[in-house]
Amino acid sequence: MRALVINCSPVRTGATAEIVRIISEQLSDRYDVRSVCIDDYRFGFCTGCRACHTTAECVQRDGVENLMDEFGKAGVIVAVSPSYWADVPGQFKAFIDRCTPWCDTHDPHRTLPPGKRGYAVALRTGPGLRECEKICGTLEHFFGHLHIKSSGRLCLTSVEYRDDVGPREREILDFCRSV
Repeated sequence: MRALVINCSPVRTGATAEIVRIISEQLSDRYDVRSVCIDDYRFGFCTGCRACHTTAECVQRDGVENLMDEFGKAGVIVAVSPSYWADVPGQFKAFIDRCTPWCDTHDPHRTLPPGKRGYAVALRTGPGLRECEKICGTLEHFFGHLHIKSSGRLCLTSVEYRDDVGPREREILDFCRSV
């Protein structure tokens, strides 16, 4: 089974990327792991034209289709997101907006193969959990509209830099055992 681990941040070398690396390594003994970064894909913003509400297709042809192909191939999806103003980064939010053709908010809509499990990981620089929980809520809400079963979450506070991840590795490893 394939596991998709996605860095929801455009930063390829920071704390989020380090967490993606650890999770990917830990899952590789049980899954065929594919790690991607939202910045690997080029796509435009949703234009609000609503054509997808009647066609189940976006009028734009770009990287969203490629990333959704990765979602389709994976049985497990782990989304790792830092906090950008108390929610997912704008790049990932733009991706979510563009996934309307696959979401069950209207008919017709495209569908992913059934039986997928989704896991949300959130990190933030401050000490409060509420912001991490909000980010996990955003990711789980997105999963729900794609019929991906939310199956676990990990909230990491006080993580700003790559070096802040090491002291939290035990929590990440424990989380990986549940995936």
